[in-house]
Amino acid sequence: MEIERKYLIDRLPENLNSYPCRKIQQAYLNTAPVIRIRRQDNDYFLTYKGGGLMVREEYNLPLNKESYEHLKEKADGIILSKTRYLIPLNDRLTVELDVFDPPYENLYLAEIEFETEEEAINFTPPAWFGEDVTFSSKYHNSVLSDPANLEDHS
Repeated sequence: MEIERKYLIDRLPENLNSYPCRKIQQAYLNTAPVIRIRRQDNDYFLTYKGGGLMVREEYNLPLNKESYEHLKEKADGIILSKTRYLIPLNDRLTVELDVFDPPYENLYLAEIEFETEEEAINFTPPAWFGEDVTFSSKYHNSVLSDPANLEDHS
């Protein structure tokens, strides 16, 4: 089960390059339910995500590079590319800050994963966070992969 909150970020932190990061590329084989493939640095995954906004099922299976490349040819829509920065908030919570590459080069999204729904509901975001978009499917990566939604984010 994945429990997360998601926020738009208007201005990136000044010391962003001091945090660890991962280069991510992901594509979608299906969007309802979500079936995604992802390359994260040199690791590859196939992911199933159930319906929902703040809480939803998520299962990850490892892939090898050859399987990833084969499935990528079958993907629909935009293949998303982004850099994910890992910024600690406290001893338990980490902000996963996604800085997207074109065609979403001005989109910055922060996600925080929680252990419980109660913890997610009671979360107070730091001052540098923007609009809470947790309950908007508009910012799901599967929605961003649809070229028809490009104008909504330009």
